[in-house]
Amino acid sequence: MLELQDFLSIISGSLVGFVLGLVGGGGSIIAVPLLLYVVGIGSPHLAIGTSAIAVSLSAASNLVNHARKGMVKWPCAVTFSLAGVAGAWAGSSVAMKVPGQHLMALFGALMVVVGVVMLLRKDAEGNPGIRLNVGNARELLPLLLLIGFSVGALSGFFGIGGGFLIVPGLMLATGMPIAYAIGTSLVAVTVFGATTASNYALSGLVDWRIAGLFIGGGVLGGIIGTFAGHRLGKSKGTLSMIFAVFVILIGAYVVWKGLSPLIAA
Repeated sequence: MLELQDFLSIISGSLVGFVLGLVGGGGSIIAVPLLLYVVGIGSPHLAIGTSAIAVSLSAASNLVNHARKGMVKWPCAVTFSLAGVAGAWAGSSVAMKVPGQHLMALFGALMVVVGVVMLLRKDAEGNPGIRLNVGNARELLPLLLLIGFSVGALSGFFGIGGGFLIVPGLMLATGMPIAYAIGTSLVAVTVFGATTASNYALSGLVDWRIAGLFIGGGVLGGIIGTFAGHRLGKSKGTLSMIFAVFVILIGAYVVWKGLSPLIAA
């Protein structure tokens, strides 16, 4: 029989999936706060490990659609992701040694930064024909490896998909347009999330029951969010701005929750 926590897991997962379907990204950043403060997972580390699985599978499901549309630059995606795997493993290993309250304060600060970036981000033109090959490897490869490792480390440390960093990182490294960067980034989000989840799982820091319910809710929410996104296509810019402000407010709350015990002490 489903308990209250199970229902809260499904509802929270649905919210994350709904946001991803509605505005096309950013939803994974609220997964950890939802698991902590709504579902009631007691440990920040357990919440991060559990959310990493949901982030990875959500990205994988979205990747299929982008790949079918030819919006994934596979050589760039594979190179970036392989470098990021090492970063994600290193970042998640460090995070497990950081006290939970400190980790959540840093996570909240990151949410504020994410929200600001979402408010300021503009679509940029680029070269849609760019691809990694022997001719341009000397130019593109170092940037792809360096930025991939760095973003992977941040993704692993905070247990997030990191799409808000991966997209501009790919654009900076290769000059590809944002539409291709979004599709290509999903390969990295999938791989980084799986790497982080595996590292946490080896330490016993994944609640598999809650993860399953959260993911199930995410699938349902994603379907509803995608449908709503098509119906509200002309309002997507406004919806993204509203969500960005929402992320900033949650981030400020998470910072306060993380720092208040330290201040009181």
